[in-house]
Amino acid sequence: MSYGHARLDRMFAALRQEGRGGLGIFVTAGDPDRETGQKILAGLPSAGADMIEFGMPFSDPMADGPSIQASSLRALKAGATLASTLDMLRTFRAGDADTPVVLMGYYNPIYSYGVEAFLDEAIAAGADGLIVVDLPPEEDAELCLPARAKNLPFVRLTTPTTHDGRLPAVLVNTAGFVYYVSITGITGTQTVPRDLAAAAVKRLKNHTDLPVAVGFGIKTPEDVRAIASVADAAIVGSAVVERIRDSLDAEGQATVATVDGVLSFVGELAAGVRGGRV
Repeated sequence: MSYGHARLDRMFAALRQEGRGGLGIFVTAGDPDRETGQKILAGLPSAGADMIEFGMPFSDPMADGPSIQASSLRALKAGATLASTLDMLRTFRAGDADTPVVLMGYYNPIYSYGVEAFLDEAIAAGADGLIVVDLPPEEDAELCLPARAKNLPFVRLTTPTTHDGRLPAVLVNTAGFVYYVSITGITGTQTVPRDLAAAAVKRLKNHTDLPVAVGFGIKTPEDVRAIASVADAAIVGSAVVERIRDSLDAEGQATVATVDGVLSFVGELAAGVRGGRV
């Protein structure tokens, strides 16, 4: 089946042509506030992000570690909603028609919003895919299949504990790319085991022709370089939102250093996939 929103396909094709892996950057929508978050989002492509994972703030992000949990709470405190997240994406698309943006989060806010309304508005805003971490394949009828029917890729997570017998069920309705979670547990709490990630990517490639992106535990330009050398993309999340956190003032508000500091760090990470000094 062909899928709409071909930005992901074009990006991975361009990366193959360049002979390198890509850099995916996760940020939470509206962190630390909408205006600052919009500036960070707008600056990510020129800083070196090939792909953006745009976190939909949620009050109980159970699969995320302390850093991303805190980013969600900052965004919610500043007034972020699912509607404002989609509006931020719409604003981003007014200035960037090329960079893939995958919405990442949990099912509860989508269910409350209304699945059909959410899918229609996400597509209209310019989303290129969904990652919804608390919907296993057994729940595909809830969101995955409706998204597929509207040609919006549903990106599935696989983990070190996803065995070969389970993979066909995990991959059957997956589109866009496969997200390999390189560590067990929550995000941002361990360092990625590079050799194990390389072996896992090879194993996944035996089961699917989709690109494989690796996330969780990737924190430094050196990590990015190592993972992007064996996977189609390396995804960095906790380390980026920690840069946001560390730039805030004592009241948790953005400072003059927030946007430039985060984008400068993304530039350092991008050197890991573009052959620059790390």
